[in-house]
Amino acid sequence: MADQSELHASDDTNAAIWKSDEGISHWVATQDERERRRVEHRRMLADLLPFADDEAFNFLDLGAGTGAAAGTILSRFAHATAVLADFSPQMMEEGQRALAPFAGRYRYVELDMAGGQWPEELAGPFDAAVSSLCVHHLPDDRKASLFAEIGERLRPGGWYLNYDPVAADEPLVAEAWERAGDRQDPDAAHTRANRTPEEQRRWENHVRYITPLGPQIQWLRQAGFVGVDVYWKQLDHVIYGGCRPLETS
Repeated sequence: MADQSELHASDDTNAAIWKSDEGISHWVATQDERERRRVEHRRMLADLLPFADDEAFNFLDLGAGTGAAAGTILSRFAHATAVLADFSPQMMEEGQRALAPFAGRYRYVELDMAGGQWPEELAGPFDAAVSSLCVHHLPDDRKASLFAEIGERLRPGGWYLNYDPVAADEPLVAEAWERAGDRQDPDAAHTRANRTPEEQRRWENHVRYITPLGPQIQWLRQAGFVGVDVYWKQLDHVIYGGCRPLETS
């Protein structure tokens, strides 16, 4: 008979977590420390976009949640506008509050990235697309098809950048990542060893689809992107992406 953790691991509960008041309340209550550590990472995401400081452009933020990535880009580029796509009403409601300083420069559109059905409002074309800490929730085959769908909605020359965790290819690498992470965060080992059953369930759900970096780079290339690279990396977190090729006559 399977133990409780195995039973939890067999059920994909992303939709239940991200559309539940309890799940969102927990996420919001713990977000300040997470976001403090991620500020510089999202600034790098913005800095990688190929636009002048005063240039007007439109971009798509996939799995936008409360708009942390979009807000960083809107702050960095005063004439940028954004379409934020998410499937959680609770997260979008939180985002409306967080993005109040950018009123008139963004809008939310409902999209379930796991489903593959894009509403007309997301047909594009967009000058750029970003995703932040959400693609890792998708199974591998859906990651690959999503990259192709993003490419279809970019203008020729448009960039897609993804900020996400990745899995290690071998145990020695995973051990090194954990060792360094524990030294950077003295509470990490204690937290890991003392999760409540509910916290363990959330953790198992969080990591179930995290994939090594190599295949994701290959899927981007297979989707037709060029200039594909890992543009930033710190242990298990990366920013990778590429560009839709310019049309040739």
